[in-house]
Amino acid sequence: MSQKPKPSHGLAACPGCAEPLDSGDRFCGACGYDLSAVPSAETEPDRPTVAIVTPVVWPAAPPREAGSLSTVTQHPGDLPGTDSGGRDLPTMAVRTDGPVPAPPGTDTPASGTPPSGTPTSGGDFELAAPDPRTAVQVDPPGSPQPAPPAHPAPPAPPAQPPAVAPDAAALCVACRAGRVDTDGYCENCGHAQPRERDHMEQELGTVAAVSDRGLRHHRNEDAFAVSATTLPDGSPAALAIVCDGVSSATRPDEASAAAAQAAGASLLAALPRGIHPQQAMHDAIVAAAEAVNSLAEEPGPDGAEHDPHRNSPACTIVGSVVADGLLVVGWVGDSRVYWVPDDRTTPAVRLTEDDSWAAQMVAAGLMNEAEAYADERAHAITGWLGADAYELDPHTAAFKPDRSGVVVVCTDGLWNYAEGAEDMARAVPPDAAGRPLGAAQVLVGHALDGGGHDNITVALLPFTVTPPGAGSA
Repeated sequence: MSQKPKPSHGLAACPGCAEPLDSGDRFCGACGYDLSAVPSAETEPDRPTVAIVTPVVWPAAPPREAGSLSTVTQHPGDLPGTDSGGRDLPTMAVRTDGPVPAPPGTDTPASGTPPSGTPTSGGDFELAAPDPRTAVQVDPPGSPQPAPPAHPAPPAPPAQPPAVAPDAAALCVACRAGRVDTDGYCENCGHAQPRERDHMEQELGTVAAVSDRGLRHHRNEDAFAVSATTLPDGSPAALAIVCDGVSSATRPDEASAAAAQAAGASLLAALPRGIHPQQAMHDAIVAAAEAVNSLAEEPGPDGAEHDPHRNSPACTIVGSVVADGLLVVGWVGDSRVYWVPDDRTTPAVRLTEDDSWAAQMVAAGLMNEAEAYADERAHAITGWLGADAYELDPHTAAFKPDRSGVVVVCTDGLWNYAEGAEDMARAVPPDAAGRPLGAAQVLVGHALDGGGHDNITVALLPFTVTPPGAGSA
């Protein structure tokens, strides 16, 4: 589980002049180097981006309010292959003797049904965590009732299934005798009751996600959202959001659930309006950050106010959108996106760069990657969503792969056991594009077999390139 570092730069020496630094320094005393501005990671041969060709043409985005963070997003003319700060990500050429890219196949389902906040909904927006605001509307008891018709119609189906008896619902799943207290433990045998979020699976056509508590944690602090919609021209679009609660913060499970729901809803509302996916991804991260920030002002489940001596609710976020031949990623924190082509003779690549202590050390040239990730501070994150985050700096990038493959969106609970792009490619089943849910289950099993030290969440989005001239069967 990601952890927030103490408020310091974490550098042993100044990146500008190599002057030794103290942990509390904000600027170098010798050269004045701003220690909060760490340069981007240098090009690494094992982390190339996917080859990009002709950009997709999108309608112009609507104007934004002055001062809004949304004004710094990428616009259609800014593509391709930059992050939200306008910097090029590491690149390395890949084979280009394959078919010319074309819009993906139309087997991804699309629906105009309004989003639903519950995982059992038949709509096109699926959120892993249940939405407590969902309720069944019924007529007030005192409302007037119409007179019965002369020819009664067939009885309507019940508005909701019969409720389970309270006593039966409160019985312990282990001893079947004791009642379950409000903390989720049996008053008779003390057995912890399974939570709904301990293991979650969701499949929406060709998009799927699985989340598991793992073997060492007492609860699952991850959350995800998967969605499908249509663009203004009627072509399908699919997205996945994965959030990892920061374990050193208070209520991390609530933070991840709020962020996943807000980001998924934002993307689902923006894409059908013709907003460019890269800008929509940036706006979705901003919406997720606002949702997590609002939790710091709310009392906890027990009604107690937020403890000022504890960190505010916080989480990381990573997401991907596949639409009209374009692959967009966005992130804050150390959750990742990998690209695994169907043709395994083509190298897999990682499309994100961690906001972490280890990544900062490598970027500053103070350690090589092996040394940095071997350090106990390696997974201390330097970027997250939450009221006490240093600053909100959403990273976004757009790619246009020239061949079909699968997009892997995951938390560190998975990539800790398949860190390199080639390691991830070996763990992904060869038929992942055809059965994403089964492949996601295999990846979660891979992490559990490796030790399951953290919560594990992975979402898979197939990316299909149709060869030119190929017609429907």
